[in-house]
Amino acid sequence: MDASFLILLGLTVIALGVAFARDPQLVLRGFQSTARLLGGVWMELALGFVLAGLLDVLIPPPVLSRFMGGDALGRGIVVGWAAGLVMPGGPYLVFPVAANLLRAGAAPGPLIALLTAKTLVSPIRMLTYEAPLLGWPLTLARLLPGVLLPPVLGVLGQWLYTIFARR
Repeated sequence: MDASFLILLGLTVIALGVAFARDPQLVLRGFQSTARLLGGVWMELALGFVLAGLLDVLIPPPVLSRFMGGDALGRGIVVGWAAGLVMPGGPYLVFPVAANLLRAGAAPGPLIALLTAKTLVSPIRMLTYEAPLLGWPLTLARLLPGVLLPPVLGVLGQWLYTIFARR
């Protein structure tokens, strides 16, 4: 068991205790809400894990290392940035893929660029929600920094990772 599992387990036990202390019916309603959430995302979550597993067997480690490893960090950050800009799907897809890439040897900087680009820039969100509701001037003013920021954060994140990993 790792620390993140123990923290998540502890928070869940505390939330269950608080809900039960307030009203035992809250626990049942919480589980019903969990079932609704799981019902809405289970397919995307399963597909994200399947894609991560397929990438694990389809991308040989030397290729991954060449494109996203620490040896060619600049190229890796550009590859992660581009992949994050074009990758479809939500967090249920991107985080299993990123976790698998990290385990397979991708450097932190390229993964940070990928995750940042995917999080900040979403063409579907931009066209369906942002532009119609907020207008194009605000959408473009948010989009341009969102497109340009991932490589900077990839470099900064790689530097910070080396500091944190030493401790």
